[in-house]
Amino acid sequence: MNTLLKTLLALSAGALALQAQAVPYQSIVPAKSSVSFSYKQMGVGMDGRFKKFAAQLSFDPAKAEQAKASFEVDLTSVDTGSGEADDEVVTKSWFNAAAFPKAQFVAKQIKQTAPNQYEVQGTLSIKGLTRELKFPMKHTAQGKDGLLTGGFTMKRADYTIGEGMWAKFDVVANDIQVNFSLATTPGK
Repeated sequence: MNTLLKTLLALSAGALALQAQAVPYQSIVPAKSSVSFSYKQMGVGMDGRFKKFAAQLSFDPAKAEQAKASFEVDLTSVDTGSGEADDEVVTKSWFNAAAFPKAQFVAKQIKQTAPNQYEVQGTLSIKGLTRELKFPMKHTAQGKDGLLTGGFTMKRADYTIGEGMWAKFDVVANDIQVNFSLATTPGK
């Protein structure tokens, strides 16, 4: 057997061994993950984040169509950079966190659109209102772990975030950009 053929067989066997060891991502590492948002207030760009969130997932990048994922954000963990704003945004006019402490996303379908690129479709529930949502997601392998990144623009009016005098968009814009970066691992 010539050297080239031996090398190809060895590489093929190695690739098959790696594929056999592939384990779906089963959990996120919160300390290495983030959920952030940005919006405009009186025409000025503002940023914030959520400090507490959790996910349940089973995601194999090679078998995206079999994935299962749900994600919960603790709305009381909001960090706008201002204690006064943090206190305001959890009130009944905004998140109504006393009655609806969590936002939840449940994936219905994940499909691969290009290498390491996916389209995620599911439902987002906030304040007891559920809407369909679709957004792009990117996967970056990091050894046995991975990083899932993406984002979407939501309309706060779709979830009655900002009621009464805040229902208009002259002070706080309707469009809220949400971004996520989730460090994933096969273990729980």
